[in-house]
Amino acid sequence: MTNLSQDHLRQILEQHCPNLGDAVSFEPITTGKFNTSYFIHAGGREMVLRIAPPRGAVFLFYEKDMMRQEPEIHRHLLEKTSIPVARILAFDDSLSIIDRDYMLMDRLPGAPLTDVPSADFNTVLRQIGQYLVQAHSLKADNCGYLGAHHPMEPQRAWVDAFGIMWNRLIDDIVFVGHFDTEEESLFRNLLDRHLKHFDRPVPFSLLHMDVWHQNILVNSNSEVTGIVDWDRGLWGDPEIEYAVLDYCGISEPAFWEGYGKRRDSSAEARLRQTFYLLYELLKYIVIREGRNNDSPGARRYKEQALTIVSQTFKSA
Repeated sequence: MTNLSQDHLRQILEQHCPNLGDAVSFEPITTGKFNTSYFIHAGGREMVLRIAPPRGAVFLFYEKDMMRQEPEIHRHLLEKTSIPVARILAFDDSLSIIDRDYMLMDRLPGAPLTDVPSADFNTVLRQIGQYLVQAHSLKADNCGYLGAHHPMEPQRAWVDAFGIMWNRLIDDIVFVGHFDTEEESLFRNLLDRHLKHFDRPVPFSLLHMDVWHQNILVNSNSEVTGIVDWDRGLWGDPEIEYAVLDYCGISEPAFWEGYGKRRDSSAEARLRQTFYLLYELLKYIVIREGRNNDSPGARRYKEQALTIVSQTFKSA
């Protein structure tokens, strides 16, 4: 996270919220791992400023300019669901003040679940289930990453979209130097051999794809006051969201009580679940190496993925 000067921060705020006076302060938000963010205290008004990374940074294919899709996603959620998301006051990708995209929004009440140890976890999970089923009820005519950042062409079939996503992720891992030719072929061929299991009709649902403890805001009464960071949003098969929830420890019985739908437990669904888990896991190779310069950490994620492949696909 790179801190910006107070002058730049004031310029951004005055561009969109003039005449706030001198009683303005900026408090860095230390929990962010991708954007640089600040709480803004302006008299009696509370806002959040989120600033994207520099455009030349190393990204996963769907992360480049991904902030651009958040205004539209927030609009959908505010208009069509009761999910607590912030009202976006301004989005700017003109680079006229700073060399980054940025977004100014209202601050939601509450604090990240990680910072509220008194919260009842099951109560929170039931609410998350109730909210996510609302997001999943929103549908699109196409699937994939459909936002204004345009990381891929929209697809009419989920099997085609996931094939593109999988192979683009492999491209990213090769780019940061963590798959040799044999490993690259292993993962590409693995999906090719099992792609038929993804060729089925699915709703093109709005998926958050990053629901974990720090992206859940709660108050002292264990009420969920916000679900934040929709910039990784994807339209597609809800099963891929379930894999993220598995990985992040969210898909406990209380979550499914709130969600109100049963999860497919067939052999085909379990196979897809493995691929979706791998999709979630493999991204950390790029994150660790490309953004954190943590080669040992990247290798650990690769070894974990190879172990899953060897144990699940004996002939892989």
